[in-house]
Amino acid sequence: MVNGESSTVSIINLNTNEVANLIQLTDGSGTQMQGMNMGKTLTFPHHIYLNTSKTQIAIAAPGMDLSAGHSGGMAGMKGKIAVLDAVTGVNVKIVETPIMNHNAIYSTDGKEIWTSQMDEVGKVLVYDATTFALKSTILVGKEPAEVTFSNDGTVAFVANGMDNSVTAINPTTKAILATIPVGKNPVGAWIGSDNRMYVDNEDGQTVSTIDVKTLKVVEIVALGFMPGYVAYQGDMKEMWVTDPMAGKVHWWTKDATGKMVRTGAFATAAGSHAIAFKDMTAYVTNQEAANVSVVDVMQHKVTKTIAVGKKPNGIVIR
Repeated sequence: MVNGESSTVSIINLNTNEVANLIQLTDGSGTQMQGMNMGKTLTFPHHIYLNTSKTQIAIAAPGMDLSAGHSGGMAGMKGKIAVLDAVTGVNVKIVETPIMNHNAIYSTDGKEIWTSQMDEVGKVLVYDATTFALKSTILVGKEPAEVTFSNDGTVAFVANGMDNSVTAINPTTKAILATIPVGKNPVGAWIGSDNRMYVDNEDGQTVSTIDVKTLKVVEIVALGFMPGYVAYQGDMKEMWVTDPMAGKVHWWTKDATGKMVRTGAFATAAGSHAIAFKDMTAYVTNQEAANVSVVDVMQHKVTKTIAVGKKPNGIVIR
């Protein structure tokens, strides 16, 4: 997981649930000393994704702390993409973007890296994942945040925070398929294995559920709190939503009609944020507590707390 304030990546051994290694994130490329990156510290890294072959990692660095909310930065603020070797943790390439970004994600085929530009003139930049040359610029809504892909890879989604919409894009042609109205200040359309995307609307305190085939909102779930992240657990047919202000995870279960019904909640720690599932275990980053909660999915119970760096946010399972 990425530790935003510490500018590090903590690596957890999933067999022992202990921190096995720590990588210092820097803005220098191709340098190494005693297994560490060298150079100036990467400022507030945020969210992390693997390529298809699990050989490289992409991390966005917007340059500012987004733990209290997702709004655009100052005029002229640039962003960066750090590409790391997923085995050694050494920098492969640092790409500077014209405007601060929210995440950097590989296309489903692993050939491209997509990143948002959090500006009123919203854009998504598409880079070649081998040469790192800019291939395409796609105009989207105002102040786009997270870029994600559907579970089957057929659609890319961009949450436009200032426009209260999600842009759906054909990953091959880069054509806009639809602009989908959602709740107030959406941050990300998070992937569901049920052919749906779950959009967390921060200011609206709702989740908008998008059907990938129709590209329409099929359900709006009222939360009663500002969401931090949404994750869908396919085996349990549950929607998990982090509640950073209360340090909790709430979950909803699909009823017989397919609608989400509020089922329960459990405490993790202050600033609960991203969720990653590994079989029937979940990992939740807690930004204000500087730790990660290990959760038994069936019992909805924290079984262990792992100390990591300051302001942990994004997490990925390798």
